[in-house]
Amino acid sequence: MPVKIRLARHGRKRRAFYHIVVADSRAPRDGRYIERIGSYNPNTNPATIDLNFDKALTWLGNGAQPTDTARAILSYEGVMMKKHLLDGVKKGAFDEATAEEKFQAWKQEKEAKINAKKDGLSKAADEAKAARLEAEAKISADRAEAIAKKAAEAEAAAKAEEAGDDAEAANEEGAEETEA
Repeated sequence: MPVKIRLARHGRKRRAFYHIVVADSRAPRDGRYIERIGSYNPNTNPATIDLNFDKALTWLGNGAQPTDTARAILSYEGVMMKKHLLDGVKKGAFDEATAEEKFQAWKQEKEAKINAKKDGLSKAADEAKAARLEAEAKISADRAEAIAKKAAEAEAAAKAEEAGDDAEAANEEGAEETEA
C-alpha cells in the first residue's frame, strides 16, 4: 500500500486551511486518511504550521512519501533534516550525538531567521501606523487652519459691516441735524 504524507484542504472559499495527513495514495484528497499529523494555515504571515514532529519522522522512516508541498513543510520544520541525519547515523558516517548537535545548531539558526522575519513584519507595521498617524495629524492641522482662517474672515467682515452700519447711522444723524 503506497502511503503519502499530503495536505487535506479545509476551510471556506479563499480562506484555505490544511490538515497534514498520512493517507493511502489512492484515497481522495479530502477523504479517508490513516493519521493526522499536523495542520498548516497559509493565511497568516508567516504561515502557521503545527506539526507532530515525532509522528512525521516515524512515518518518513516507515517509507511514506511526502508530496511536494508536504515536503516543503516538513523541510521547513526540520523533519527532513533530522531524517537525513538519522540516515547518516545508520550508514555509520557519524554517531547519534553528533547528529543531534548538528540538528540543534540548524534548529537555532532557523528559529533566528523566523524571529527576524516576525520582528521585521511588526516593525514595518508600526512604521506604517506611525506614517498614517502623521499624515492624519497634518490633514487635521490643515483643516483647523482653514477653519480658523474662515472664522477670522467672517469676523473681519462682521466688524466691517458693523463699522459700515455705524458710519451710515452717523451719516443719517448728521443728515437729520442738517435738516433740522
